[in-house]
This record gives sequence, structure tokens and C-alpha cells, in this order.
Amino acid sequence: MSEYLHDANAVQGARPESLPAGTPPLLSLSGIAKYFPGVIANKDVSIDFYPGEIHALLGENGAGKSTLMNVVTGLYQADEGELILDGYGVTFDGPEAAIRAGIGMVHQHFKLVSRFTVAENLALGWSETRRWLSAAALAERAQAEAKRFGLDIRPDAPIDSLTSGEQQRVEILRVLSRGARLLILDEPTAVLSPLEVGELYAALRRFRDGGGAVILISHKLDEIMALADKVTVLRHGRVAGSHRVDKTDPATLVTEMIGRPVEQKTAYPRSAPRGRADVVLALEDVSFRDSAGRLRLHPLSLDVRAGEIFGIAGVTGNGQSELADILAGLSIPLSGKVHVAGTAMQGRGPGEFRKAGIGYVPEDRLHKALAPALGVTENAVMRVFRTHPVGGRMAYHAAAARDFTRSLLDQARVTVADPSTPMRGLSGGNQQRLVLARERMISHLALIASYPSRGLDIGAISLMREALAEIRDEGRAVVLVSEDLDELMALSDRIAVLCAGRLMTIVDRSGFDRATLGALMSGRDAGGGA
Repeated sequence: MSEYLHDANAVQGARPESLPAGTPPLLSLSGIAKYFPGVIANKDVSIDFYPGEIHALLGENGAGKSTLMNVVTGLYQADEGELILDGYGVTFDGPEAAIRAGIGMVHQHFKLVSRFTVAENLALGWSETRRWLSAAALAERAQAEAKRFGLDIRPDAPIDSLTSGEQQRVEILRVLSRGARLLILDEPTAVLSPLEVGELYAALRRFRDGGGAVILISHKLDEIMALADKVTVLRHGRVAGSHRVDKTDPATLVTEMIGRPVEQKTAYPRSAPRGRADVVLALEDVSFRDSAGRLRLHPLSLDVRAGEIFGIAGVTGNGQSELADILAGLSIPLSGKVHVAGTAMQGRGPGEFRKAGIGYVPEDRLHKALAPALGVTENAVMRVFRTHPVGGRMAYHAAAARDFTRSLLDQARVTVADPSTPMRGLSGGNQQRLVLARERMISHLALIASYPSRGLDIGAISLMREALAEIRDEGRAVVLVSEDLDELMALSDRIAVLCAGRLMTIVDRSGFDRATLGALMSGRDAGGGA
């Protein structure tokens, strides 16, 4: 247990230097524990949260961050320990009780009614909303609240017409307008463009400087180092360390988070000179309309060459997923042509793309890459079960399938006691690593990797990026879809930027500029214009 202690307790109890001596914490967690069948989600967690402070919770997926905040907001009840608010022990029977006490949470997946306006969403469930208020009155009150907290909104706009950043502002305003003094945000920048991230940072700093407290749940080190005043690291549900941000460094936090140091690379240079750069994937005036009839991709043309990593940047929901599905054969374009190594692929499905040497790591692995109810072996061989040695000539060779699975698990660095274990029994990170290893074996020409870092801890992300660089160095192509500009700029030879389904530009490595790319992701020019 000593590995979790360090000097953390001294730091956890330290008030911000900007507060007068004797200022008590707004909220204290004292010895909090939460158990589920066979799982210790949290154990002996003690943390103080002060007014006028942004306090980050850092940890891998499964480290207990969200569970701990669900205890704080009343979604779960602690099995051990106590919540102390303003010096008094409290128990919340649900989120409404927590918000009445001044604690509000903005979840990673927004909880807004998409067909309602901004003003209507702000009024929903608010005890101060009178029964017979006109739309104009709701809008007027929403605008007044927005002005009070310095958040720019459009009261009359339907939620489904807003960008992710605008929706997040509505969520934050909904919590603050109900009197929250402690604001909890779960992975708040996951679906924001760099410009929207900057706007969020400014709003959180204003709230902090006005005496509010912020708890920021994140696994992004750059985000924490830029925004937080204090950081507490959770590992295996326990406190591994707690620090003032200006007194620590990313290497220390990584070691506490995963138990070992990990090199944080900002570039992945080639191991050998690039060979022939033949075009392996080409799109010509390709567009796409979804099942609801909405045009998700406007006509675009691009080519991807052997031995390169071709990055696709964009805020989530701007056509990247549709483009990746088209490149892998899962979706048929509305118009235009798709070529693989010069061969027209119109009307061909994912099986034909696989045979042509295109591997695919999709954004939604559970629904597009895996069969969760089937065993690990079935999932490992599902893309090769008709080929030698696993299958062929109307036969399936179980022993060969098991050998193939063991080899794949070794490559993916995934440990499974029994390969017949249902796939849903593996962690999200292990599922992702297995899919990446499987699709890498298929990708003789190109690998389409859509948000491959999702669900991975820092150590696994490092291994994943090394694998993509190795595929590039072997002369194959990689299409990397990501909203993480640092990841794209570290790995890519070229980056295409999508916004609202339109191809904004394609930039060579020599022209990479974070501010310019971020502005284009938001549909603005480099000077901030629309």
C-alpha cells in the first residue's frame, strides 16, 4: 500500500495559496470506498476540494475517477467513508439533491433534448421555472443567465443545430444557473476543436476566479498541465499521488498513473528512407448521405500513398467516421468513385476491401469490429476464418484458430486466461489492442485507423503509435482519423481537415501549424473568422 501514499496526504490537505489561512475545503472526501461484485472501484480515497481551485483527477480508464464522482453526485452511495460539505457530513440520494447542495456535473455525453431549444433545455427540471412562461420569456431569462456567467449562447437555437462546443456551454450554464459552487466535468474536451477548448478554458478560469471550485476528470496530461491548479492521480481506485501542478511534471504523473515511466514522443521519424509512393487509395468526387437523408460528406477527392500516414482531422461528427467507413468498404458513396491500388471498388463490400489488403480499426469497435457475445478466439479469426490455415475448402480448423489467436494475443500484449472468454469480458483497451493487431495482419496495402487511441491508457497509446509508424515504415499506408491534433502532427505526413462534411484543406508536414489546423476544424480561417 505504501506505493500509493508518497507525500500525497500533505498535498491533498493543502489549501490554495490564494485563499486566506484557515479557509476550509468546500468538499472533503474522507476514506471513500465503493465496491461492485468482484471489483474494488474505489478504496480509502481522501481528497480536499477548495473554492477558487481547478482540481484535476487523472487516471487510466478503470482507475475509478468516474465512479468516485458518481458517489459525489449521489448516483452511487459510498460503501465506506464520508462526504463532508462545508464542514458537515452529507449524503445525497441522487443528482438533484447534489445540485440543491451546490454540486453539479457535466457528463462526457451530453444530456440535452436535441429537438428543444437552448432556452427550453435550460428551463427543464428547474424548480424556478414557472409553469406558464412564454418562449420569449424563457429566451430572455436564458440570455440573462448566460451574461451572468460569461457564456455565449443562442437561446432560440435548437440543440441539434449546435456544435459540440456550443452544446457543452449549454450543459455548463444549466448547472451553474442552478447555483452550483462545485462544477464537475468528465473528459470535457473529448469532442471539442482546439478553438472550443480555449473558450472552455477561459470559462472555467472565470468561474474559478469568482470563487467556484472545478473538478476536472481527464487522462490528458497537456490539458491538466495547462488548466489545473492541483492534480490527484488515481490508480486501481486508490490515490497514487496528489500535487500542485506547478510543482510537478508530466513524467511524474505518468509514472504514478500507470506504475512505470513512458516516453512521450512528439515525432516518429522513419527508420529507413521512404520507398515508392504509389497511390493505394483514391477517392474521386465522393459524397455520402446518411439513412436520414442528411448529406454527411460533400464531394471530395483525395489520394493516399504507400509508406505514408495520412491524417484526417476534425471535431467528432463532421464526416470523419463516414469517410473511414467508405475507405474500408462498409459504406457505399452517394456519388463518386473509390479506387484501391487502381482498381475500381464501386458496389464492393468490406470482404472485397479486406481481400484487397485494407484493414480497418473502426471508431465503434463493439458494433463494427467485434461480436461481444462470442469468444476471444472467434473474434480473433472472424476476418480470416475462410483462409489457410484457419479455414478453406469448406472447413474450419479449431486447433489452427487457437494457435492464431494465441499469436495475435501475444502481438497485442493482451493476457487472457481462457480464449473462449466472451469478448465483452475484456477491458475496452484490451479489445482495442486485439482489433489493431488483427487488422494489422490484414492490411497488406493500407490500414484505416479511426480514433485508435480511444479506450487506451498512456502506455498502450505509445505502443499503438509505434505500431502505426512501423506499418508506415514497412511501405504500407495508414489513414489515421483523430480529433487529437498532437497525435496527428506527431505521426502524419499529410493532414486533411474536415468540417461539416467538407474537405477544408490538405496540409503537408512542413506546413503543420496547430492554430491554423484548429481554426479550420472549427470552420474558421486562421484569423478566427467564420
